[in-house]
This record gives sequence, structure tokens and C-alpha cells, in this order.
Amino acid sequence: ARENYLEKIPVRNENITWKQDENNKVTLEIENRGFFNTVAQKIFKKPKVSYVHLDENGSFLWPLLDGEKTILELGVSVKEKFGEKAEPLYERLVKYFQILESYKFIEFRD
Repeated sequence: ARENYLEKIPVRNENITWKQDENNKVTLEIENRGFFNTVAQKIFKKPKVSYVHLDENGSFLWPLLDGEKTILELGVSVKEKFGEKAEPLYERLVKYFQILESYKFIEFRD
């Protein structure tokens, strides 16, 4: 089943705005929407926007998510950039994309 997973195409959630600083670090800006978030913002001073700072690997990967490349293809770019540091490459990538998906930062196209 892992091979099938590597054929998946991660697509960024279009509701998330993001920016890259001069060091190529990516920050995602997640708007906290919905009824409970509105209530929480009033009661607990929950911010309207949460900022998620991606690490070096994540910051490298995020701009490459063009809705065309599969996880397998993205892995090639990661390997070129980080070499041995990226190993075990595909296990890490799969885990990373599962986490992004669980937070609804991305979804997958087959």
C-alpha cells in the first residue's frame, strides 16, 4: 500500500495563506473560522489567525506543492537538497504528509 501512497498528489488547502521570509522559512497563516472559534475568540481571546512556522524541510517542501507532483517526485527534490540527512526519505515524507493532512493543511489527489 505504501507504493500507492507515494503516487498521491498533496494539494495545499487554498484557505491557508502563507509567506516565505528571506531565509526561505515558510509561515502558514491559519484562519480560525466557524462558530466555536468565534465563541472562543470572544471568551478566551483566541486569535483570529494562528501562525504555523515550518522547519527547514517543511519550508523547502511547501512551495513545491503545486498540485501536480506526487510524493514520489517531491522525494527526489528533497533527496537532491538534503542528501543523506533526509533518510529514511519516504518513511519521513509519508509521516509528514499524514500530519499535514490531519491538520487539514493539505488534501490528496490521486
